[in-house]
Amino acid sequence: MTAASRPLLIAITLLLAACKAQAPTPPAQPEPATPQVTADTSAEPARSTDAPLPAEPTPATGTPAASTTAALPSAFVDKVWKVKQTSAGQPGSTYTFLADGTLVVDSPNATPMHGRWSFDKGALVMVEEGISYPTDILAIDATQFHIRSNNPGEPVDIVLEPAPDQTLPKP
Repeated sequence: MTAASRPLLIAITLLLAACKAQAPTPPAQPEPATPQVTADTSAEPARSTDAPLPAEPTPATGTPAASTTAALPSAFVDKVWKVKQTSAGQPGSTYTFLADGTLVVDSPNATPMHGRWSFDKGALVMVEEGISYPTDILAIDATQFHIRSNNPGEPVDIVLEPAPDQTLPKP
């Protein structure tokens, strides 16, 4: 090996060594212990589900609308409610939400229908003929119980009023 080829050999060796070098691997970051929230929740303040929400006027009626968390079951359970106005069905029918979860719908010209109802985490669900319908409570007070049953197709609005002359049906 000549003195002139020695620097060339060193340069080639260094060049080959540089080509085989791998970039350092970044350290692995630990997985987060809890899921990350990706939704923007800054628009709504945090609220306890134990406390009712304040009533706000509804654009359609101008009357206070009760949030489903504000409508406690005790406000409508074990009372007979008579249909005052409805977008479907028959005025004069009665709805009774019994404490055991039985829903009784009685029409003047028909046999009473027995279904189920539940109220969980501020949401009312009515089950009629085996089909569950999420139901919005639009307003409730001592004089009315206004609900919207989200049936397939068009939702059904029902305005109910107390029927103190009616006796509670049997489950």
